[in-house]
Amino acid sequence: MIKARIAKNIRPFAPKDTGAIREGAALLQGLATCGVCGRRLRVYYRGRHSSPGYYCKANQVEEGQAKSCMRIGGVKIDEAVSDTFIEAVTPASMAAALLAEKNIEADHDAANAQLRLQLERLRYEADRAERRYRAVEPENRLVARTVETQWELCLSNLKDAEKELERRQQKKPKRLTPDQRAGIRNLGKDLKRVWQAPTTTHRDKKELLQMLLEEVNIAVKREESIAHLILRWKGGVVSEQKVNFLSRNIPPIRTEQDTIELVRRLAVYYPDAVTAGILNRQGRKTAHGDRFTASKVGSLRRYWKIPRFDATAVPSDGELVSITKAADILGLAASTVHRWLADGFIAGEQITPGAPWQIRMDENLRSRFIEKAPEGYAPMREAKRILGVSRQTVLQRVKRGELSALHVRRGKQNGLYIKVLNNQRSLF
Repeated sequence: MIKARIAKNIRPFAPKDTGAIREGAALLQGLATCGVCGRRLRVYYRGRHSSPGYYCKANQVEEGQAKSCMRIGGVKIDEAVSDTFIEAVTPASMAAALLAEKNIEADHDAANAQLRLQLERLRYEADRAERRYRAVEPENRLVARTVETQWELCLSNLKDAEKELERRQQKKPKRLTPDQRAGIRNLGKDLKRVWQAPTTTHRDKKELLQMLLEEVNIAVKREESIAHLILRWKGGVVSEQKVNFLSRNIPPIRTEQDTIELVRRLAVYYPDAVTAGILNRQGRKTAHGDRFTASKVGSLRRYWKIPRFDATAVPSDGELVSITKAADILGLAASTVHRWLADGFIAGEQITPGAPWQIRMDENLRSRFIEKAPEGYAPMREAKRILGVSRQTVLQRVKRGELSALHVRRGKQNGLYIKVLNNQRSLF
Protein backbone atom coordinates (compact mmCIF):
# COMPACT_ATOMS: atom_id res chain seq x y z
CA MET A 1 0.00 0.00 0.00
CA ILE A 2 2.72 2.47 0.97
CA LYS A 3 4.85 1.56 -2.06
CA ALA A 4 1.85 2.05 -4.36
CA ARG A 5 1.20 5.50 -2.86
CA ILE A 6 4.83 6.54 -3.25
CA ALA A 7 4.83 5.34 -6.86
CA LYS A 8 1.65 7.33 -7.51
CA ASN A 9 3.09 10.52 -6.03
CA ILE A 10 6.14 10.40 -8.30
CA ARG A 11 5.93 12.95 -11.11
CA PRO A 12 3.68 11.25 -13.67
CA PHE A 13 4.91 10.13 -17.06
CA ALA A 14 2.24 7.67 -18.15
CA PRO A 15 -1.24 8.98 -18.96
CA LYS A 16 -2.71 6.92 -16.12
CA ASP A 17 -0.57 8.57 -13.43
CA THR A 18 -2.05 11.49 -11.48
CA GLY A 19 0.90 12.59 -9.35
CA ALA A 20 0.88 13.83 -5.75
CA ILE A 21 -2.22 15.70 -4.63
CA ARG A 22 -1.53 19.41 -4.14
CA GLU A 23 -3.23 22.05 -2.02
CA GLY A 24 -4.64 24.15 -4.90
CA ALA A 25 -8.32 24.70 -5.63
CA ALA A 26 -8.30 22.88 -8.99
CA LEU A 27 -10.19 19.68 -8.10
CA LEU A 28 -9.41 17.86 -11.35
CA GLN A 29 -5.64 18.06 -10.95
CA GLY A 30 -4.27 14.82 -12.35
CA LEU A 31 -7.70 13.74 -13.66
CA ALA A 32 -8.47 16.21 -16.46
CA THR A 33 -7.35 15.30 -19.99
CA CYS A 34 -7.51 17.19 -23.28
CA GLY A 35 -10.42 16.37 -25.56
CA VAL A 36 -8.26 17.14 -28.63
CA CYS A 37 -4.96 15.33 -28.08
CA GLY A 38 -5.69 13.27 -24.95
CA ARG A 39 -2.77 14.70 -22.95
CA ARG A 40 -3.03 15.36 -19.25
CA LEU A 41 -4.16 18.97 -18.64
CA ARG A 42 -2.06 21.38 -16.61
CA VAL A 43 -3.46 23.69 -13.93
CA TYR A 44 -3.19 27.48 -13.74
CA TYR A 45 -4.54 30.12 -11.34
CA ARG A 46 -5.38 33.73 -12.07
CA GLY A 47 -7.12 36.79 -10.63
CA ARG A 48 -7.38 38.19 -7.13
CA HIS A 49 -9.10 35.05 -5.88
CA SER A 50 -6.75 32.61 -7.70
CA SER A 51 -9.53 31.07 -9.77
CA PRO A 52 -8.41 27.68 -11.17
CA GLY A 53 -8.26 26.74 -14.82
CA TYR A 54 -6.95 24.00 -17.11
CA TYR A 55 -4.83 24.13 -20.25
CA CYS A 56 -3.14 21.69 -22.60
CA LYS A 57 0.62 21.99 -22.94
CA ALA A 58 0.64 20.67 -26.54
CA ASN A 59 1.04 23.58 -28.95
CA GLN A 60 -0.30 23.92 -32.45
CA VAL A 61 1.13 26.38 -34.91
CA GLU A 62 -1.53 28.52 -36.57
CA GLU A 63 -0.59 31.45 -38.83
CA GLY A 64 2.94 31.43 -37.49
CA GLN A 65 1.86 31.58 -33.82
CA ALA A 66 1.88 28.79 -31.23
CA LYS A 67 -1.55 28.12 -29.73
CA SER A 68 -2.47 25.55 -27.11
CA CYS A 69 -5.12 22.90 -27.79
CA MET A 70 -7.39 24.34 -25.16
CA ARG A 71 -7.52 26.68 -22.18
CA ILE A 72 -10.60 27.00 -19.99
CA GLY A 73 -11.57 28.23 -16.55
CA GLY A 74 -12.17 25.47 -14.06
CA VAL A 75 -14.75 26.88 -11.64
CA LYS A 76 -17.88 25.71 -13.49
CA ILE A 77 -16.26 22.45 -14.56
CA ASP A 78 -15.24 21.63 -10.99
CA GLU A 79 -18.76 22.42 -9.78
CA ALA A 80 -20.33 20.15 -12.41
CA VAL A 81 -18.00 17.24 -11.61
CA SER A 82 -18.53 17.72 -7.85
CA ASP A 83 -22.32 17.65 -8.24
CA THR A 84 -22.10 14.49 -10.36
CA PHE A 85 -19.78 12.89 -7.80
CA ILE A 86 -22.09 13.69 -4.87
CA GLU A 87 -25.11 12.44 -6.79
CA ALA A 88 -23.29 9.20 -7.58
CA VAL A 89 -22.02 8.46 -4.08
CA THR A 90 -25.14 9.44 -2.13
CA PRO A 91 -27.04 6.12 -2.50
CA ALA A 92 -23.88 4.08 -1.98
CA SER A 93 -22.92 6.05 1.11
CA MET A 94 -26.29 5.40 2.72
CA ALA A 95 -26.06 1.65 2.07
CA ALA A 96 -22.43 1.63 3.22
CA ALA A 97 -23.34 3.33 6.50
CA LEU A 98 -26.02 0.75 7.28
CA LEU A 99 -23.80 -2.11 6.12
CA ALA A 100 -20.98 -0.80 8.32
CA GLU A 101 -23.22 -1.15 11.36
CA LYS A 102 -23.93 -4.80 10.49
CA ASN A 103 -20.26 -5.49 9.84
CA ILE A 104 -19.18 -3.93 13.13
CA GLU A 105 -21.70 -6.01 15.04
CA ALA A 106 -20.71 -9.18 13.13
CA ASP A 107 -17.00 -8.52 13.71
CA HIS A 108 -17.64 -8.00 17.40
CA ASP A 109 -19.59 -11.27 17.70
CA ALA A 110 -16.92 -13.15 15.73
CA ALA A 111 -14.16 -11.78 17.96
CA ASN A 112 -16.12 -12.78 21.08
CA ALA A 113 -16.69 -16.29 19.70
CA GLN A 114 -12.96 -16.59 19.07
CA LEU A 115 -12.25 -15.50 22.64
CA ARG A 116 -14.69 -18.07 24.00
CA LEU A 117 -12.94 -20.83 22.05
CA GLN A 118 -9.61 -19.64 23.39
CA LEU A 119 -11.07 -19.56 26.89
CA GLU A 120 -12.21 -23.17 26.59
CA ARG A 121 -8.74 -24.19 25.41
CA LEU A 122 -7.10 -22.40 28.35
CA ARG A 123 -9.50 -24.06 30.80
CA TYR A 124 -8.63 -27.44 29.33
CA GLU A 125 -4.90 -26.73 29.61
CA ALA A 126 -5.33 -25.52 33.19
CA ASP A 127 -7.28 -28.67 34.13
CA ARG A 128 -4.68 -30.87 32.49
CA ALA A 129 -1.85 -29.04 34.31
CA GLU A 130 -3.70 -29.53 37.59
CA ARG A 131 -4.12 -33.30 36.95
CA ARG A 132 -0.44 -33.62 36.09
CA TYR A 133 0.54 -31.81 39.28
CA ARG A 134 -1.63 -34.04 41.44
CA ALA A 135 -0.25 -37.18 39.72
CA VAL A 136 3.37 -36.37 40.64
CA GLU A 137 4.86 -38.28 43.58
CA PRO A 138 5.59 -36.02 46.56
CA GLU A 139 9.12 -37.35 46.80
CA ASN A 140 9.92 -36.05 43.29
CA ARG A 141 10.16 -32.39 44.30
CA LEU A 142 11.92 -31.06 41.16
CA VAL A 143 9.23 -32.41 38.84
CA ALA A 144 6.51 -31.19 41.23
CA ARG A 145 7.88 -27.61 41.16
CA THR A 146 8.09 -27.62 37.34
CA VAL A 147 4.54 -28.91 36.91
CA GLU A 148 3.26 -26.44 39.54
CA THR A 149 4.84 -23.54 37.63
CA GLN A 150 3.11 -24.65 34.41
CA TRP A 151 -0.20 -24.92 36.26
CA GLU A 152 0.15 -21.39 37.66
CA LEU A 153 0.97 -20.06 34.18
CA CYS A 154 -2.13 -21.73 32.73
CA LEU A 155 -4.29 -20.26 35.50
CA SER A 156 -2.83 -16.80 34.86
CA ASN A 157 -3.53 -17.04 31.12
CA LEU A 158 -7.05 -18.25 31.87
CA LYS A 159 -7.69 -15.33 34.19
CA ASP A 160 -6.44 -12.80 31.59
CA ALA A 161 -8.65 -14.33 28.90
CA GLU A 162 -11.71 -14.13 31.17
CA LYS A 163 -11.03 -10.45 31.87
CA GLU A 164 -10.59 -9.73 28.15
CA LEU A 165 -13.87 -11.45 27.30
CA GLU A 166 -15.67 -9.52 30.04
CA ARG A 167 -14.16 -6.24 28.82
CA ARG A 168 -15.20 -6.87 25.21
CA GLN A 169 -18.72 -7.81 26.23
CA GLN A 170 -19.06 -4.53 28.12
CA LYS A 171 -17.90 -2.61 25.02
CA LYS A 172 -20.38 -4.23 22.69
CA PRO A 173 -21.52 -1.63 20.13
CA LYS A 174 -25.08 -0.46 20.57
CA ARG A 175 -27.56 -1.17 17.83
CA LEU A 176 -28.88 1.80 15.90
CA THR A 177 -32.26 3.11 16.93
CA PRO A 178 -34.97 3.68 14.28
CA ASP A 179 -34.35 7.43 14.52
CA GLN A 180 -30.63 6.93 13.93
CA ARG A 181 -31.32 4.74 10.92
CA ALA A 182 -33.67 7.39 9.53
CA GLY A 183 -30.97 9.99 10.10
CA ILE A 184 -28.46 7.92 8.13
CA ARG A 185 -30.92 7.56 5.26
CA ASN A 186 -31.40 11.35 5.23
CA LEU A 187 -27.65 11.92 5.36
CA GLY A 188 -27.58 12.35 1.59
CA LYS A 189 -29.20 15.75 1.98
CA ASP A 190 -26.21 16.88 4.04
CA LEU A 191 -23.46 15.49 1.81
CA LYS A 192 -23.34 18.59 -0.37
CA ARG A 193 -23.25 20.83 2.68
CA VAL A 194 -20.36 18.80 4.09
CA TRP A 195 -18.61 18.99 0.70
CA GLN A 196 -18.95 22.79 0.68
CA ALA A 197 -18.05 23.25 4.35
CA PRO A 198 -14.92 25.32 5.12
CA THR A 199 -13.49 22.40 7.09
CA THR A 200 -13.46 20.22 3.95
CA THR A 201 -10.19 21.15 2.26
CA HIS A 202 -9.40 21.03 -1.44
CA ARG A 203 -6.99 18.21 -0.69
CA ASP A 204 -9.81 16.17 0.90
CA LYS A 205 -12.03 16.70 -2.13
CA LYS A 206 -9.29 15.62 -4.51
CA GLU A 207 -8.66 12.48 -2.46
CA LEU A 208 -12.34 11.56 -2.69
CA LEU A 209 -12.58 12.28 -6.40
CA GLN A 210 -9.52 10.20 -7.23
CA MET A 211 -10.90 7.27 -5.26
CA LEU A 212 -13.75 6.87 -7.78
CA LEU A 213 -12.69 8.71 -10.94
CA GLU A 214 -9.99 7.66 -13.37
CA GLU A 215 -10.28 10.47 -15.89
CA VAL A 216 -12.29 13.54 -16.83
CA ASN A 217 -11.91 14.27 -20.53
CA ILE A 218 -12.71 17.89 -21.46
CA ALA A 219 -13.57 18.93 -25.00
CA VAL A 220 -14.27 22.63 -25.54
CA LYS A 221 -16.63 23.87 -28.25
CA ARG A 222 -16.03 27.61 -28.37
CA GLU A 223 -18.64 28.32 -31.02
CA GLU A 224 -21.34 26.82 -28.77
CA SER A 225 -19.80 28.02 -25.46
CA ILE A 226 -20.00 24.43 -24.20
CA ALA A 227 -17.52 22.08 -22.55
CA HIS A 228 -18.26 18.40 -23.12
CA LEU A 229 -17.13 16.25 -20.20
CA ILE A 230 -16.58 12.48 -20.29
CA LEU A 231 -16.21 11.00 -16.79
CA ARG A 232 -14.57 7.58 -16.63
CA TRP A 233 -15.25 5.96 -13.28
CA LYS A 234 -13.23 3.18 -11.72
CA GLY A 235 -14.92 -0.04 -12.64
CA GLY A 236 -15.51 0.91 -16.28
CA VAL A 237 -18.64 3.10 -16.02
CA VAL A 238 -18.64 6.15 -18.31
CA SER A 239 -20.89 9.21 -17.95
CA GLU A 240 -21.13 12.37 -20.03
CA GLN A 241 -22.04 15.92 -19.16
CA LYS A 242 -22.23 19.32 -20.85
CA VAL A 243 -21.22 22.53 -19.11
CA ASN A 244 -22.22 25.94 -20.44
CA PHE A 245 -19.28 28.24 -19.74
CA LEU A 246 -20.73 31.34 -21.40
CA SER A 247 -19.70 34.18 -19.11
CA ARG A 248 -22.39 36.56 -18.02
CA ASN A 249 -21.96 40.28 -18.52
CA ILE A 250 -20.93 41.20 -15.02
CA PRO A 251 -21.51 44.89 -14.36
CA PRO A 252 -18.35 46.83 -13.59
CA ILE A 253 -17.54 47.58 -9.99
CA ARG A 254 -18.98 51.01 -9.40
CA THR A 255 -19.81 53.28 -6.49
CA GLU A 256 -23.52 53.48 -5.70
CA GLN A 257 -25.32 56.13 -7.69
CA ASP A 258 -26.84 57.90 -4.67
CA THR A 259 -23.34 58.22 -3.16
CA ILE A 260 -22.09 59.82 -6.37
CA GLU A 261 -24.99 62.29 -6.34
CA LEU A 262 -24.30 63.10 -2.69
CA VAL A 263 -20.62 63.79 -3.48
CA ARG A 264 -21.78 66.06 -6.30
CA ARG A 265 -23.85 68.12 -3.84
CA LEU A 266 -21.27 68.12 -1.05
CA ALA A 267 -18.43 69.20 -3.34
CA VAL A 268 -20.11 72.61 -3.71
CA TYR A 269 -19.74 73.34 0.00
CA TYR A 270 -16.96 71.15 1.42
CA PRO A 271 -13.40 70.05 0.56
CA ASP A 272 -12.64 66.38 -0.04
CA ALA A 273 -11.53 65.65 3.54
CA VAL A 274 -14.78 66.96 5.04
CA THR A 275 -16.81 65.14 2.38
CA ALA A 276 -15.03 61.87 3.24
CA GLY A 277 -15.91 62.33 6.92
CA ILE A 278 -19.58 62.92 6.08
CA LEU A 279 -19.72 59.81 3.88
CA ASN A 280 -18.09 57.68 6.59
CA ARG A 281 -20.50 58.94 9.28
CA GLN A 282 -23.37 57.81 7.06
CA GLY A 283 -21.78 54.37 6.72
CA ARG A 284 -21.18 54.66 2.98
CA LYS A 285 -18.44 52.62 1.32
CA THR A 286 -16.35 52.83 -1.83
CA ALA A 287 -16.90 50.50 -4.78
CA HIS A 288 -14.54 47.98 -3.14
CA GLY A 289 -16.15 48.24 0.32
CA ASP A 290 -13.51 50.52 1.88
CA ARG A 291 -13.93 53.66 3.98
CA PHE A 292 -13.66 56.97 2.19
CA THR A 293 -10.55 59.12 2.43
CA ALA A 294 -9.77 62.52 0.93
CA SER A 295 -7.80 60.88 -1.89
CA LYS A 296 -10.60 58.43 -2.67
CA VAL A 297 -13.18 61.22 -2.75
CA GLY A 298 -10.86 63.14 -5.07
CA SER A 299 -10.51 60.13 -7.38
CA LEU A 300 -14.28 59.71 -7.43
CA ARG A 301 -14.78 63.38 -8.28
CA ARG A 302 -12.25 63.30 -11.11
CA TYR A 303 -13.71 60.11 -12.57
CA TRP A 304 -17.23 61.56 -12.64
CA LYS A 305 -15.95 65.06 -13.59
CA ILE A 306 -17.33 66.69 -10.42
CA PRO A 307 -15.85 70.19 -9.78
CA ARG A 308 -13.87 70.51 -6.59
CA PHE A 309 -14.84 72.80 -3.71
CA ASP A 310 -14.20 76.49 -4.40
CA ALA A 311 -14.16 78.63 -1.27
CA THR A 312 -14.51 81.84 -3.33
CA ALA A 313 -17.85 80.82 -4.79
CA VAL A 314 -20.59 82.37 -2.62
CA PRO A 315 -24.31 81.91 -3.34
CA SER A 316 -26.12 85.07 -4.40
CA ASP A 317 -28.67 84.89 -1.57
CA GLY A 318 -26.07 84.89 1.19
CA GLU A 319 -22.90 83.13 2.26
CA LEU A 320 -23.15 79.71 3.96
CA VAL A 321 -20.77 79.66 6.91
CA SER A 322 -19.95 77.25 9.71
CA ILE A 323 -21.21 77.75 13.24
CA THR A 324 -17.81 78.99 14.40
CA LYS A 325 -17.62 81.61 11.66
CA ALA A 326 -21.23 82.65 12.24
CA ALA A 327 -20.43 83.21 15.92
CA ASP A 328 -17.51 85.47 14.96
CA ILE A 329 -19.65 87.47 12.52
CA LEU A 330 -22.54 87.90 14.96
CA GLY A 331 -20.28 88.59 17.94
CA LEU A 332 -21.55 85.63 19.97
CA ALA A 333 -20.11 82.53 21.56
CA ALA A 334 -20.29 79.36 19.45
CA SER A 335 -22.30 77.69 22.25
CA THR A 336 -24.92 80.44 21.97
CA VAL A 337 -25.24 79.88 18.23
CA HIS A 338 -25.63 76.14 18.87
CA ARG A 339 -28.37 76.86 21.41
CA TRP A 340 -30.30 79.25 19.12
CA LEU A 341 -29.95 76.72 16.32
CA ALA A 342 -31.46 73.97 18.49
CA ASP A 343 -34.25 76.29 19.71
CA GLY A 344 -35.14 77.31 16.17
CA PHE A 345 -34.28 81.01 16.61
CA ILE A 346 -31.65 80.57 13.87
CA ALA A 347 -32.32 78.51 10.77
CA GLY A 348 -29.55 76.11 9.82
CA GLU A 349 -28.86 74.01 6.75
CA GLN A 350 -27.44 70.50 6.52
CA ILE A 351 -26.64 69.10 3.09
CA THR A 352 -27.09 65.51 4.30
CA PRO A 353 -27.32 63.74 7.68
CA GLY A 354 -23.90 63.74 9.24
CA ALA A 355 -22.75 66.90 7.45
CA PRO A 356 -21.80 69.98 9.51
CA TRP A 357 -24.52 72.51 10.14
CA GLN A 358 -24.24 75.72 8.14
CA ILE A 359 -25.89 79.08 8.60
CA ARG A 360 -26.74 81.40 5.71
CA MET A 361 -25.56 84.90 6.61
CA ASP A 362 -28.10 87.24 4.96
CA GLU A 363 -29.42 90.65 5.98
CA ASN A 364 -32.51 89.18 7.61
CA LEU A 365 -30.38 87.15 10.03
CA ARG A 366 -27.99 90.00 10.75
CA SER A 367 -30.90 92.32 11.61
CA ARG A 368 -32.04 89.97 14.39
CA PHE A 369 -28.83 90.55 16.37
CA ILE A 370 -28.68 94.11 17.68
CA GLU A 371 -26.97 96.17 20.36
CA LYS A 372 -30.09 97.57 22.09
CA ALA A 373 -33.65 96.30 22.34
CA PRO A 374 -36.25 98.53 20.56
CA GLU A 375 -39.53 99.68 22.08
CA GLY A 376 -42.13 96.96 22.63
CA TYR A 377 -39.63 94.10 23.19
CA ALA A 378 -39.31 92.46 26.60
CA PRO A 379 -36.70 90.03 27.94
CA MET A 380 -37.62 86.36 27.94
CA ARG A 381 -38.30 86.39 31.68
CA GLU A 382 -40.78 89.27 31.37
CA ALA A 383 -42.33 87.78 28.24
CA LYS A 384 -43.06 84.52 30.07
CA ARG A 385 -44.71 86.42 32.91
CA ILE A 386 -46.76 88.64 30.64
CA LEU A 387 -47.91 85.78 28.41
CA GLY A 388 -48.24 83.31 31.28
CA VAL A 389 -46.54 80.45 29.45
CA SER A 390 -43.26 78.53 29.64
CA ARG A 391 -40.04 79.41 27.83
CA GLN A 392 -40.42 76.39 25.52
CA THR A 393 -43.87 77.56 24.43
CA VAL A 394 -42.52 81.03 23.65
CA LEU A 395 -39.70 79.57 21.55
CA GLN A 396 -42.14 77.37 19.64
CA ARG A 397 -44.22 80.44 18.71
CA VAL A 398 -41.03 82.23 17.65
CA LYS A 399 -40.06 79.29 15.47
CA ARG A 400 -43.51 79.31 13.82
CA GLY A 401 -43.27 83.06 13.17
CA GLU A 402 -46.16 83.92 15.50
CA LEU A 403 -43.88 86.00 17.73
CA SER A 404 -41.07 88.35 16.75
CA ALA A 405 -37.77 87.95 18.58
CA LEU A 406 -34.41 89.75 18.65
CA HIS A 407 -31.13 89.00 20.34
CA VAL A 408 -29.40 91.78 22.25
CA ARG A 409 -25.70 91.03 22.41
CA ARG A 410 -24.41 93.89 24.54
CA GLY A 411 -24.99 95.22 28.06
CA LYS A 412 -26.29 93.65 31.23
CA GLN A 413 -29.64 92.75 29.69
CA ASN A 414 -28.16 90.78 26.81
CA GLY A 415 -30.16 87.80 25.61
CA LEU A 416 -33.35 87.04 23.74
CA TYR A 417 -36.09 89.72 23.62
CA ILE A 418 -39.66 88.99 22.59
CA LYS A 419 -42.10 91.49 21.09
CA VAL A 420 -45.11 91.28 23.45
CA LEU A 421 -48.39 93.05 22.69
CA ASN A 422 -51.59 93.02 24.73
CA ASN A 423 -53.58 91.45 21.91
CA GLN A 424 -51.15 88.53 21.76
CA ARG A 425 -52.49 87.01 24.99
CA SER A 426 -55.22 85.37 22.91
CA LEU A 427 -52.56 83.26 21.23
CA PHE A 428 -52.11 81.31 24.46
